[in-house]
Amino acid sequence: MIEPKRLKIDISEEIGTVSALLILPKDAFALLVLSHGAGAGMEHAFMEALAQELATHQVGTLRFNFAYMEKGGGPDRPKKAHPAIKAAVAKALTYSDGLVLLAGGKSFGGRMTSQVAALGELEAVKGIVYYGFPLHAPGKVGTERAEHLSAIPQPQLFLQGTRDTLAKYDLIESVCSKLDKAHLVKMEGGDHSFKTCLLYTSPSPRDRG
Repeated sequence: MIEPKRLKIDISEEIGTVSALLILPKDAFALLVLSHGAGAGMEHAFMEALAQELATHQVGTLRFNFAYMEKGGGPDRPKKAHPAIKAAVAKALTYSDGLVLLAGGKSFGGRMTSQVAALGELEAVKGIVYYGFPLHAPGKVGTERAEHLSAIPQPQLFLQGTRDTLAKYDLIESVCSKLDKAHLVKMEGGDHSFKTCLLYTSPSPRDRG
């Protein structure tokens, strides 16, 4: 296990500063800016286990908290979430010399990252990674949340459970099939928290996407 390095990220004068955790293996070839889901912050067991597992595969991670996770309240709207992601990517750039820079996250974090990428504001990032893209709310099946994905210039990697109540599998499969540079990894039997996967270590709070 690699002990994470604790950092601070200044987002803006209005939003303030948030905490971050950097894990950077000596043999890393890539660094992933890893955003958390709506219901749990960067230090949740799932996020820690994921970061440690990625490190064994030579992928470093920069995790950070969205402002609401440290200051209270519900998940940030894009107006506050987007600047946080851009600030985290800027921070990662200071550690990524010679590394492939990636960005993405769990559920809400991945979705917010995709929105920033679709706006063309993550030019230094070479790929977007989603750990359970929240395609729709539970019981409200639809693909409206995916409409912007075709505007993302980078390759996109989707890791999706077949029992994910926030992404009916045939729908996410259809969405990915229409994207030029998307790859879908099927997590057979996995729910929104990848409960059947080896990376899963403890129950996750309800993730609202």
